[in-house]
Amino acid sequence: MTEQAKSLSYRDAGVDIDAGARAVELMRGAVEKTHGPEVLAGVGAFGGLFDLGGIGEDKPVLVASADGVGTKSMIATQVGKLRGLGHDLVNHCVNDILVQGARPLFFLDYVASSKLAPEAVADVVTGCAEACAENGCALLGGETAEMPGVYRDGELDIVGTIVGVVSRETIIDGSRIRPGDAVIGLASDGLHTNGFSLARRALADADLGERMTDSRTLADHLLAPHRSYLRDIQLLLSGDDKRRGVDIKGLVHITGGGLIDNPPRVLPEGTAMWLVRNNWHVPEVFERIREAGNIALAEMDRVFNVGLGMLVIVPDRDAERALALLDRIDMAQSWAVGQITERGDGAPVVIS
Repeated sequence: MTEQAKSLSYRDAGVDIDAGARAVELMRGAVEKTHGPEVLAGVGAFGGLFDLGGIGEDKPVLVASADGVGTKSMIATQVGKLRGLGHDLVNHCVNDILVQGARPLFFLDYVASSKLAPEAVADVVTGCAEACAENGCALLGGETAEMPGVYRDGELDIVGTIVGVVSRETIIDGSRIRPGDAVIGLASDGLHTNGFSLARRALADADLGERMTDSRTLADHLLAPHRSYLRDIQLLLSGDDKRRGVDIKGLVHITGGGLIDNPPRVLPEGTAMWLVRNNWHVPEVFERIREAGNIALAEMDRVFNVGLGMLVIVPDRDAERALALLDRIDMAQSWAVGQITERGDGAPVVIS
């Protein structure tokens, strides 16, 4: 038989169906642990089924979002630490719907590569399942794709979709924000999932094993998981046994666009946000990136979160109580970082 006449298989074309099946089996247990009685179809169904009958919201509104981890996956692949990417993906998506007051119901993941490595995919999805469990949502389904020629060898593309719910009466949309309101900043744990293309360019010649002042490596700082602020915001809204909750007028998740482009997404016309840089702690990794790339401060502010993962806008009278509620060992570190002002002819965000 000639070479041309040989039977061609999918594996010859670069796609290994058996590897995909193995990845599913490796992640099955972790995924099933996120399923409660509201999940009506198990792993492997063509579509996930989620019973909305018990969600317990008055006038429920579904809130959906999708996002990825960007080129953070390249650093994770380089150092062989992939599970954290699953946490990044889920927490990023949780925060995106949280800014409108929604709590997560279920999540779906998408993991693609040029050549599927079952253990690597299972590691990422297990991370997703762990984060889903921490955020109280089901990992309802997902997709694993092997696409040689589309992706570079050894790299992963990771995307997630989340659906949550909020009562129509409690949607947070920023419309009640007024000049004089206080801005509370919640600490980030590092870059989270944005700005990695610039960070990788700036640190192209750096040793990822370099020890920072806290003895953790540069890679550890870069791969610090994207923090979920769900519990922090729930505490602020509900209060505790000592303090009542606060009136949250607006929330800003600091993602792509940094501190410059994200706040205007919730600010009413005619208002601006004034942030005081010395009022919060900027993690060491940001200064390392800035120095290595000789990056202007204004560019840092527009690309990275520079230490602030979420901004909470409350009436000035509630600021002290908000900070007191968050003053717990397991809550994000928080600061009074600025206030809402009248915009006039100036920029929508001013950092001084």
